[in-house]
Amino acid sequence: MTVLTVAQAVVRFLEAQHTERDGVERPFFAGCWGIFGHGNVAGVGQALLERDRSDDPSRLRFLHGRNEQSMVHAAVAYARQRDRLATMAVTSSVGPGATNMVTGAALATINRLPVLLLPGDTFATRVSSPVLQELESLQQGDVSVNDIFRPVSVHFDRVNRPEQLASALLHATRILTDPAETGAVTLALPQDVQAEAHDFPDELFAKRVWHVARPVPQPAALDRAVAVIRSARRPLVVAGGGVTYSGANDALRAFAEATGIPVAESQAGKGALPYDHPQSVGAIGVTGTTAANALAAEADVVIGVGTRYSDFTTASRTVFEADGVRFVNLNVSAFDTHKHSAVSLVADAREGLAALTRALAGWTAEPAHTARATELAGEWDAVVQRAYDGEGAPPVADGLAIQSQVIGAVNELSDPRDIVVCAAGSMPGDLHKLWRTRDRKGYHVEYGFSCMGYEIPGGLGVKLAALDEERDEGADPRDVFVLVGDGSYLMMSSELVTAVAEGIKLIVVLVQNHGYASIGALSESLGSQRFGTAYRYRTDTGLDGDKLPVDLAANAASLGADVLTVAGIEELRDAVHVAQKSARTTVIHVETDPLVPAPDSPAWWDVPVAEASALRSTREARRTYDDHKTRQRDYLTPSSDSADLA
Repeated sequence: MTVLTVAQAVVRFLEAQHTERDGVERPFFAGCWGIFGHGNVAGVGQALLERDRSDDPSRLRFLHGRNEQSMVHAAVAYARQRDRLATMAVTSSVGPGATNMVTGAALATINRLPVLLLPGDTFATRVSSPVLQELESLQQGDVSVNDIFRPVSVHFDRVNRPEQLASALLHATRILTDPAETGAVTLALPQDVQAEAHDFPDELFAKRVWHVARPVPQPAALDRAVAVIRSARRPLVVAGGGVTYSGANDALRAFAEATGIPVAESQAGKGALPYDHPQSVGAIGVTGTTAANALAAEADVVIGVGTRYSDFTTASRTVFEADGVRFVNLNVSAFDTHKHSAVSLVADAREGLAALTRALAGWTAEPAHTARATELAGEWDAVVQRAYDGEGAPPVADGLAIQSQVIGAVNELSDPRDIVVCAAGSMPGDLHKLWRTRDRKGYHVEYGFSCMGYEIPGGLGVKLAALDEERDEGADPRDVFVLVGDGSYLMMSSELVTAVAEGIKLIVVLVQNHGYASIGALSESLGSQRFGTAYRYRTDTGLDGDKLPVDLAANAASLGADVLTVAGIEELRDAVHVAQKSARTTVIHVETDPLVPAPDSPAWWDVPVAEASALRSTREARRTYDDHKTRQRDYLTPSSDSADLA
């Protein structure tokens, strides 16, 4: 038995947790992010200090963030880069420090990515109530602001007694390491309990290995899936994030090459195949390519692998148009396998694809279908190259660039193993369509929550993970390119300070277009005339004056980053070369024209338009909306019984 405070016991437990998959073991908790206040400074803060001052090589490293939400983003990005086999913990004080983490928790849970949140809480004993920042509920005496974490966490617990800690920690870690259940796990820690000493069993701190399983398909389910696929004439794979998390990229390639089935990619699944693989048809859905969406419209069988079918992937249930289209869904989560009335195949993506490849031996899609997919993908790639070159684009003012050219320059100058990070605004959609992904981990766009501000802290987490991979696995170095618009930058730029403090290099391409380009374009298409989407001075008629004199380059420099301000694409290319040679975080500031769009496909996104309006623009947009609504599908075609295939 060992006498420790509850907080000290938490830290010691986290240090002892490991995961194993395919015979490879690694520490599960790679560090703990923290900002300290009265709710955790003498508890978790003291425990981390004690370990930081020790010479134990297994001690949990501490990372000092500047914003509680962004610390969660960094931890989540780390977990994604490590294929969910490692993550970080995040601690905050009680009150606003804790509630600042709620957005990060929602992002983690929506994206099925593990992160452990350790918010401070009010006194379990209530002897000093109400303490500073305590919410007093008239209805429930045991409620605190931390209860807001319940709907955005896959698991929530409050440790009110030291005796509860062991079961709480074990249950939390089991969920975090389960790919079918994972997300944000919140353990609320009352500040008095954190500091309370207890005699803990030594076994709680012994090395514990959590074996991450690869479930295989149930034979009868595999037979049903194979029967549906064999009935297909125009099949299509939709690859989601589960392909990458499972390390199933080679299995997907083998499946596609053996069957001739083309592969489209969701945002999380981008990079499932290299962009230039003959059967890779690129992005699907609202931000999809003309190739993928044309094939989706004709597909009679859709094979979803590791995807949750968000509305962007399905173009709000309009992209799969064929009468009687059937779905086969392979996913480690049973919840996702049943979407769209699909034949359910619950299994690890790699094992499921290998089983399907074996069971379909000798069968292929019609050669004409495979050849057409390759032809369509080639046509789209030519469109991408023209966008990179600015060919056919309208003229822009001197000193401005076009966003698609910015993407092209970064893509062409980056190493194939480098990583691009983005999350919100117009950039994710353009990246999904235009970025030529060459490495399975080269594309990191957070689009489950599409959280403005994720980019810089996300890039920090990705870079930390890449550095750990270099150290632990002998991996080659990777640069991390953060592409961020001015709107997202203004939301959360503070982790530039953390990158500088930690000596971690990021290359941030800051695209300045003086407002919200994505929502501006959406607003215009919905008849709302870009209202409230530009950064302008207020006049007598509203926020329609001159551009604000915001100097984001100066702001980035004030946070400690090296800054290069460029005008036009050639200067941008030169700046990228400079940043690549530097060992420091560098921000490249470039102004773009927000009114020049990237190439697009005609896919639709369901955003309701006012049904009655005095504005002509809104009435016209509503007529267009009503027309699109007629094309929406319910995907209720019976498909669970292979006897129906005839």
